[in-house]
Amino acid sequence: MRPKITIVGAGFVGSTAAHWIAAKELGDIVLVDIVEGVPQGKGLDLLESGPIEGFDIHIKGTNDYADTANSDVIVVTSGAPRKPGMSREDLIKVNANITRDCISKAAALSPNAVIIMVNNPLDTMAYLAKDVSGFPKNRVIGQAGVLDSARYRAFIAMEAGVSVEDIQAMLMGGHGDEMVPLPRFTTIGGIPVTEFIAADRLNAIVDRARKGGGEIVNLLKTGSAYYAPSSATVQMVEAVLRDKKRVLPCAAYLDGEYGLSDMYFGVPCILGAGGVEKVIELPLNDDEMAQVKKSADVVKSSIDALKTM
Repeated sequence: MRPKITIVGAGFVGSTAAHWIAAKELGDIVLVDIVEGVPQGKGLDLLESGPIEGFDIHIKGTNDYADTANSDVIVVTSGAPRKPGMSREDLIKVNANITRDCISKAAALSPNAVIIMVNNPLDTMAYLAKDVSGFPKNRVIGQAGVLDSARYRAFIAMEAGVSVEDIQAMLMGGHGDEMVPLPRFTTIGGIPVTEFIAADRLNAIVDRARKGGGEIVNLLKTGSAYYAPSSATVQMVEAVLRDKKRVLPCAAYLDGEYGLSDMYFGVPCILGAGGVEKVIELPLNDDEMAQVKKSADVVKSSIDALKTM
């Protein structure tokens, strides 16, 4: 029997994730959304590309969570984007209501699934998903670090004039402005990145990576990024379904690691069939640890705001 992947939210990120999953033939796909016709239409359209692209999987679009039963992975992309004038607390409240609804429905029908959260504020929504689902901490994960590191690697490749395939990078922290880059753990073909790029240029690249989502929003005017976010999500789906033991930056629940507890935070993880199979604790220097603490304070305040709602 093929694995079953549920994607909650048939917007740009959700439907593009379905596209990547189909292309990789990772498993059968259920695309669920509250809007009637949208998941059905996108699911059918993608299914009809199978004879051309050569993938042979089942794809179903639906408004009924019953169709998601016994999923191996649940990806949650549904949520409202932050709009002009909207505070962080406003966004938390809106997306918390959406997350509670979809997690309570999907988790009950797939009690052995791994949940991958994609909606924002990412660490806060992952925390809520763990609470609502009742799943063990290793089976609820947030996707942000894979996306942020991909942007970071892409900009490094552009600056150094090398292949993205030869760049390995690690970062930590919250998504976006709270990202903590780790140049000491960034290499090009095994060579420290500092041998290729001067410190001032590397700092500029880090800043651009932090603001990568906003840069795309400003260019699109009426939308946000979806190719890279969905691709990053599917890399995590693949690591779980194929038990690849990938070392990836993920938002994981921390219970003392890096001196942090009772929160989700971006850290290096080993990702496999069990979800987060290990959190890797890097030997951070004082400056890196200070940046982690600063990022953690922002994430913690967001989670604390959630607890009062």
